[in-house]
Amino acid sequence: MHDTRTSGRRAASRLSRLTTVLALSASALLSVAGPARATAPMDPLPADIPDYQAALDLVKSADVHNTVCRFLSVPVPQGDGGGTPQPIPDKADPCEGLPAFTVKDPLALNEITPGFVAGTSLPIASQAVQLSHLVSALDAPVNGRNATVMLAPTQGGGWHLAAVRDGDSDAAYAGKATVGTLVFTEPQIRGWYQLRLTTVEPLNDQARQGLAGRSSVSLSEYQKLVKARYADKQPGSLYDTSGMSSGYAAAKKTADTPSSTPLLVGGSGAAVALVGGGVFALRRRHDTTA
Repeated sequence: MHDTRTSGRRAASRLSRLTTVLALSASALLSVAGPARATAPMDPLPADIPDYQAALDLVKSADVHNTVCRFLSVPVPQGDGGGTPQPIPDKADPCEGLPAFTVKDPLALNEITPGFVAGTSLPIASQAVQLSHLVSALDAPVNGRNATVMLAPTQGGGWHLAAVRDGDSDAAYAGKATVGTLVFTEPQIRGWYQLRLTTVEPLNDQARQGLAGRSSVSLSEYQKLVKARYADKQPGSLYDTSGMSSGYAAAKKTADTPSSTPLLVGGSGAAVALVGGGVFALRRRHDTTA
């Protein structure tokens, strides 16, 4: 339960952030010409994320905690996911033998939109980027291993457990958003970027490669780059239906299944799925995306 003081502090924080964003937006309107006028991009605050309390309750639930324990208890298949499926250790308490841990509050994971990639959407934040998932890392490594819980929106409202991934890079990058900026990913290359008004800046090596080594490009220029890379590789295209989609995109499709079969993705790109108490290896689709 949140007391009135906590609610007041959150409201004050939101008001302060909104004031700053409005100031940035006003500055942008004065400095940017053309029909697609810029407003300051902004990662959604928890209160702005649909059904955020439900997402928060979910990542703090015993079911999710136990699923993470099972994930951390199972050796991840190596290589291309074609190894022998590993059984879940037969323990009455899935967390037996593991150090105590908690799952942090969910953060927004934003991705470029299909319309932006296809060139049919304007190069502005509201049309270029959309909320895709929520991600939550652990508060500390468990036996030297970290993990990220991924939630996907459920049709009709709410969130469900979509995946557990090795490592905490998704949450670490998602947490880099600041007032007046928006952090997003180009999932096909695992590139992470920060959007400042209409300027795209890389946050990791994959993103720097995606910008051909440049330290920043305009959002309009970035749209040209991703259109050249993926416009003919959209869902439903021959590239997609022939099984050539990127490994991340393939995993994402599987991750959007009901919470009864969450996808557990290892650092090598191999995956295991918890189905009916068993663990099954899933082979990655071939990744030829540049």
